[in-house]
Amino acid sequence: MQITRGDKPGFNIYFMNRGILTNEQRKAFEAIGEEDPEEKSADVVKEAREWMCQQYFDTRMFGAVMSTKKYNAGQVRGPMQLTFARSIDPVTPFDMTITRVALTNATDGKNETVVSEDEQEARHGQMGCKAYLPYGMYEVYGFYTPAFATQTGVREEDLEVFWESLINMWDLDRSAAKGRMACRGLYVFAHESIYGNAPSHQLFDKVEIKKVTDKVARSYKDYEVAIDEDFPEGVSLYKVVTF
Repeated sequence: MQITRGDKPGFNIYFMNRGILTNEQRKAFEAIGEEDPEEKSADVVKEAREWMCQQYFDTRMFGAVMSTKKYNAGQVRGPMQLTFARSIDPVTPFDMTITRVALTNATDGKNETVVSEDEQEARHGQMGCKAYLPYGMYEVYGFYTPAFATQTGVREEDLEVFWESLINMWDLDRSAAKGRMACRGLYVFAHESIYGNAPSHQLFDKVEIKKVTDKVARSYKDYEVAIDEDFPEGVSLYKVVTF
């Protein structure tokens, strides 16, 4: 979001890492001219909630609980909901030993590794452990309810940002700790009716992930994605990512 939209109005993020949520809600009260942080009248709460939806992408897309004692902005039920990602097959984490060749402070070592403040070099570094997964294929399900989108003000560009994020987030946020994480498939079912033309579980069953080896899976090639394209009337499938 920060890379593709930057400081563009309406694309702020409410739920930031280590953020203070009431500080963001205070901005809503300041914007609508409300000075009492504990004002809870229905009109003020509604106006603050609408302002939060206008300014924060994640609030209008995913929803938020902002009914706090101070700066009460109510609750928002977002149209986009995601399940927890679960691995197709059981995964077993392993630990590897890592060595840190430098110390942050001269006194960070233990026992014989302690060095004085005036020394220029540590006698040796520190040991640690890093957990990792050799390989894991995960699947997650998403649900988008257009009826809720009209209530929160979700627009077409918001959906474009969401798809862009799912496709590119791993490549735009690389780190040694994340290894080779990637989006290998993104399948979107579109309905002609705003209320849906088929139940979600029926459509999700159309996409099946099968393991094609008797060995423990260690790559994407160890799986096969099969799609039953006999869809109910009024439903279309968009294969956004298929690699």
